[in-house]
Amino acid sequence: MGLLDGKTGIIFGVANKRSIAWAIAQSLANEGMRLAFTYQGERLKENVEELCSTLTDPLILPCDVTIDAEIDAVFQTVDEKFGRLDTLVHSVAFAPREDLENDFVRTSRDGFKTAHDISAYSLVGLTRAALPLFEKSGGGNVLAMSYYGAVKAVEGYNLMGVAKSSLESSVRYLAANLGPKGIRVNAISAGPVNTLAARGIKGFTTMLKHHADRAPLRRNVELEEIGSAALFLCSRMASGITGEVLYVDCGYNIVGL
Repeated sequence: MGLLDGKTGIIFGVANKRSIAWAIAQSLANEGMRLAFTYQGERLKENVEELCSTLTDPLILPCDVTIDAEIDAVFQTVDEKFGRLDTLVHSVAFAPREDLENDFVRTSRDGFKTAHDISAYSLVGLTRAALPLFEKSGGGNVLAMSYYGAVKAVEGYNLMGVAKSSLESSVRYLAANLGPKGIRVNAISAGPVNTLAARGIKGFTTMLKHHADRAPLRRNVELEEIGSAALFLCSRMASGITGEVLYVDCGYNIVGL
């Protein structure tokens, strides 16, 4: 018997086999959860379909999280196919490259809007659309992905750090708002891992080395470890936890000098 047998979930943000979202998907699927996935654009569709071919009866749907009609269509299909929903994983983030690479003071107005719309507001929009399905399950849980740059100024993270701050605040407000409905909302703040999205951060290779040198465990976090933490937060073992940001970073966040 798997820990999540009979449970259903949807994961936003799988890009390739190195995605944090895919590591989470594997952990949830291995414990029996039936999963739906979304992709944006034909380029990512092939990647997601190839990865999901290893899973049992996955549901794969297109979705641009900046378009409410596409969000609504996704959850309508999930309702038709699953009839309920227990877990929503939000692993979506984007900021224009020029706004990531420039000094933060040079952030463009449009870049600021785009980063917050995709990286933070989408959590609110997706959660709202999932509410009727969570209610059919008698509750549910939402999991978002953050990073230390949300609470500290990290060189090279710039606009994304501000967007992640908004995301973490949204986690707390959603948790407070939805707790009476039995819906938990949490985030994982993972240490740096070599994902497609991370490669857009200026100086990322240096960031990896710095984390490994300074973290108490003297290494970088592994994707499997992030997946295991997600499994915990999405399972009944974490039934009393909501509104929290769980650091999975080999202890880097506790270190000062």
